[in-house]
Amino acid sequence: MLIVIGWVTVLAVVLGGFVLSGGHLAALAEPVKILMIVGAGIGAFIASSNPGVLKATLKVLPRSFKGDKYTKSLYTELLCLLFELLKQARKDGLMSIEADVDDPANSPLFSKYPKLLAEHHLIDFICDYLRMMVTSSMQPHEMEALMDKEIETHHEESHVPLNLLVKLADSMPAYGIVAAVMGVVLTMSSLHLPPLELGPLIGKALVGAFVGILFGYAIIAPIPAALEHQNTSEAKALEAIKATLLASLAGAAPAIAVEHGRKMLFSATRPSFEELGEAVKAAK
Repeated sequence: MLIVIGWVTVLAVVLGGFVLSGGHLAALAEPVKILMIVGAGIGAFIASSNPGVLKATLKVLPRSFKGDKYTKSLYTELLCLLFELLKQARKDGLMSIEADVDDPANSPLFSKYPKLLAEHHLIDFICDYLRMMVTSSMQPHEMEALMDKEIETHHEESHVPLNLLVKLADSMPAYGIVAAVMGVVLTMSSLHLPPLELGPLIGKALVGAFVGILFGYAIIAPIPAALEHQNTSEAKALEAIKATLLASLAGAAPAIAVEHGRKMLFSATRPSFEELGEAVKAAK
């Protein structure tokens, strides 16, 4: 929603300023120029991608119009789930949570947190490493190295469509210049016309540069920026899980282990010690 508000603000300020300066919006109505610039950008984007990247980009684009789902509430649920899993494992042994991590969708513990169950990557991350704790004697430093590799790989994968969107935004002004140059070419072929007719032709040519710059920096560029914020929030969730499980593997009590995870979160969305404590009591 914020990205739409930003777009409306940009268009209102730019177009409003143009009108207040004595301009006429009809002078900017050049659908052919827009088609050329946007079409060239999309074509170049497709040419520089592959089917997997295109699919990933189409999948993440709708997220830029939504608010960040990694809120304090979701982080609190995540820490509560980890606390309950570790508490049960500490009380009845790691084997007691084997059924939960093998089938989280039908687990009484996981089912208490339906919002988290929808975050498949987080659930898979939790279950994979809890399963390793149940079935292997992996040392904390070994598991930490493996977690770091997975988080790094996930980070790189999630940034592939974002990087391409950034390149698309950066290239739009160039496509605007292409459209403007083509307009100048048309103008140069019409030098026999009187000045009153040449003026509008030059204006139409310059609209191409305007559209390319506006689309690149004000319309497209905010999309990967918004997605980057969401990716960072997801990364903090993975880091919180990592810190919690490693602390537990090192022998920390569940309450202390989740504190390790809580400290990994940004202050704006981090539940306080008291808030987490109340949430854990309510979940029992």
